[in-house]
Amino acid sequence: MNSIYIKTVFSILFMVAGFQALAQRDAMYTHYMYNTQVVNPAYVGSRQAFTVTALHRSQWASYFPGNPVTQSLTLHSPLRNENIGLGLAFYNDELGPERTTALNADFSYSVRLTEASKLSFGLKGGVRMHSINLMDLAAVQPDDPAIMNNYESIWLPNFGFGAYYSRERFYAGFSIPALMEENFLDNTVNSGARYALLQRHYYFIAGTIFPLTNDVSFKPTTLVKMTKGAPVELDFTASFYFYDRFSLGAMFRTEDAVGAMVGLRITDQWSLGYSYDWSILNRIPNNNFGTHEVFLRYDFIFLESHRVKSPRHF
Repeated sequence: MNSIYIKTVFSILFMVAGFQALAQRDAMYTHYMYNTQVVNPAYVGSRQAFTVTALHRSQWASYFPGNPVTQSLTLHSPLRNENIGLGLAFYNDELGPERTTALNADFSYSVRLTEASKLSFGLKGGVRMHSINLMDLAAVQPDDPAIMNNYESIWLPNFGFGAYYSRERFYAGFSIPALMEENFLDNTVNSGARYALLQRHYYFIAGTIFPLTNDVSFKPTTLVKMTKGAPVELDFTASFYFYDRFSLGAMFRTEDAVGAMVGLRITDQWSLGYSYDWSILNRIPNNNFGTHEVFLRYDFIFLESHRVKSPRHF
């Protein structure tokens, strides 16, 4: 098999997998505990600082065209009325010739339950663009009319909600970030068949931190993702924090992957993290080079000391 044919086969597989993913799965993140705003709008404003987080994820990291790549950029902050938080979230998800790009605005309102705990409710609203560019495929027959000049895109609005409970050393949340189940335009490649339906996703997140000594803490977290027509996905992470500066941990995703994570709080404002996942389902050694994910976060700490609790573990 020549290289063009191999690339074509992989591209078609990616396209089919992309349609299936649209039917069942939003983009996934290993550092979901640092990217909470993407799935739960009630989180915005909870860090008592203006927080900016950038994340990049590259799956199946061998070099061949069409491997899944995801980027996100989130910004959020409390207002002068500390019960209100506002944020913006952008993400881009690519798989073969298919791309999903979204921009959302987030709003949260918090209710103080006790001196040490609060419950927040959030709303998310925005638009997503789904596009497919079959001209990117390396076709066996370059003049195939099904591929030539074939680019389609559609913008679709959506909205969601979430709830988020937090204490200094514990959090839990539930959210549906996209309430509207989106239908895509007719797929002209498949003789008028419909694009897959992007179904509603349900998220539950939780985490806590246990001080083991004066210098070492243990932080377990979990994420549960559910959607119709797909198995329930469970993510578990367990990290050890040393001197509130350096973290080292492991992750497990049911029926998908295992991996390792490291993190560094460079200053009170800057944090950096990296993870490596290894698929336990991909049995093709030449294409199972793992998944790399890196994030960078900046907290602009407000001058009023009563608005800042440092370090912030969630």
